[in-house]
Amino acid sequence: MKVIEGVKTKILKTIPDERGFLMEILRADDSIFEGFGQIYITGCKEGIAKAWHYHKEQTDHFVCVLGKALVVVYDMRDGSPSFGQVQEYVLEAPPSKENSSILLKIPPLVIHGFTVLESPEARIINIPTLPYRYKNPDEFRFPWNSPEIPYRWSPKILMGG
Repeated sequence: MKVIEGVKTKILKTIPDERGFLMEILRADDSIFEGFGQIYITGCKEGIAKAWHYHKEQTDHFVCVLGKALVVVYDMRDGSPSFGQVQEYVLEAPPSKENSSILLKIPPLVIHGFTVLESPEARIINIPTLPYRYKNPDEFRFPWNSPEIPYRWSPKILMGG
């Protein structure tokens, strides 16, 4: 399976010591950094898919900070070399056992959603490239179980939005 064009991951290095740990998430000198709009946190409970939505202008940068999340991305961009592809990414809160926390970069027009894996709740920090516009949001939605998106959530998922 092809990697979806423009979707990138950054392995996040966790530096533990006797006091706990430190983990850098995103730096202005990172190769994947495009700009800063705002930072927010979103949570999802077990049995729910927070899906589907996309942006026309903004790039998202997801990092899991509580629990474990399954993030699914779908390329709907006409003319993209990865048009029609679906990919799954597992994001795990630090400090993970395998030091495998990642930042997931999701470009404009790539539909995405997430759910919880192996925990009662997952929380994701997003660092989008644009601030949220309350009067004219850059956010477009599909139902969580839309037949237009070639992905089916686990039967454990009972609702979404």
